[in-house]
This record gives sequence, structure tokens and C-alpha cells, in this order.
Amino acid sequence: MHYPVLRAEALEYLAIRPDGVYLDATAGLGGHTREIAARLTTGLVMANDRDTESLEFARANTLEFAPRIRFHQGKFSELKEAIRGEGLEKVNGLLADLGVSRYQLTESHRGFSILTDGPLDMRMDQSQRMMAGDLVNSAAEKAIADWIYQLGEERRARKIARAIVRARPIRSTLHLAGVVERAVPRTGRIHPATRTFMALRMAVNDEPRELDSLLALAP
Repeated sequence: MHYPVLRAEALEYLAIRPDGVYLDATAGLGGHTREIAARLTTGLVMANDRDTESLEFARANTLEFAPRIRFHQGKFSELKEAIRGEGLEKVNGLLADLGVSRYQLTESHRGFSILTDGPLDMRMDQSQRMMAGDLVNSAAEKAIADWIYQLGEERRARKIARAIVRARPIRSTLHLAGVVERAVPRTGRIHPATRTFMALRMAVNDEPRELDSLLALAP
């Protein structure tokens, strides 16, 4: 069974009503969805995620409460329409556990981790065409630097972007991590490619714009 982080705190702030309607915008493996559903009677929880693999795990982990759950696969920007599709006007509470899940990080074929070798994927939704490898191998150096600086808050963005362009084609996650580490050697505990990987993930999944769509749904 998957146990979510900050479970008690999240449930306290949601103040769940047994007849309420709730949105778990990042269902992941279903930990929070299950906890919300367990406290409902006539209410329901919509469990959303962009990752179809995660949603399959969530379905399996919440079978006991299936009648109280509506699953939806899609982006935050599609949630308003999905809520209406369930015959609902609004939700009583919204929960979003943003970022990458442990499952995504430990599956090397997803390409999120700097610690294991895999394809430069980083897509939350694997039906999406654009991958991180497309960005690092075809985007202009300035665009890459802007992503790394603005999304990753990495002050050495220009140096890293220059190294990436010179090392093309970037073949895998460990190849990219090594290129960044050689350009800006480690000075502390955090791997020097951490912010670059975060920025590329956010760019691939258009996370800033999607977050704005999610905030617009807040009750």
C-alpha cells in the first residue's frame, strides 16, 4: 500500500465533508485519493493524473472505495471541462502534490532521474510527442539557457547551455548529467545537474502554464 507524505496535514486542511466533492489533481499511486474516499459517504473524489501508468496503480490501490472515485487522465488545463463532464459545477476541496513521484524517479525508462541511465524522456503523459531529448538536441542555446535559469533558478545556466549544445547529440540521462557536471563541477551535496533536470522537466510538461490553470480551479 502507498502511504502519502503529510497525510494528516493534507486531510486536516481539506476538512472533508462526507457529502463533499474533492479533486486530487495529482493522484499518483492513489494514496491521497484513498484517504479522501475513505471519509466520504455520498460525496466523491475526482482522481486526476497525466501519467497513465500511475493511474493504473491508483485504481488498483483504491478498489475498496471505487464507487466514490472518478478517474481522469489529463492536464490541469483540462480539469475544468472534466469536472463539468461529471455534472459538477465546483469542488469543495483541491489537493495537488506537485513534482515527480518516487515511482517516476525509480523507473529509469521515464528519464527523470540523474542517478540511473535511461532515455531523455521526462514526459508526464507518454502520449505527448515532445521529450526532453528533443529540447536539448534541437532547441537554440539561448532557449535552453532561459529554461534552466527561469525554471531551474540556476545562475550558471548560460555555461550549462553552452556545454549541452557543444556535446550534442545528448544520448541519455547520465550523458546529460555528466555534461553538466563537467561544465559546472560539484561544490556541495546536490548534484550540479539537479536544477537543469528540473527545468527541462518543467519545460517538457509546460508546468508553469498548467499550474496557472490549476490555481484558477481553487475553491
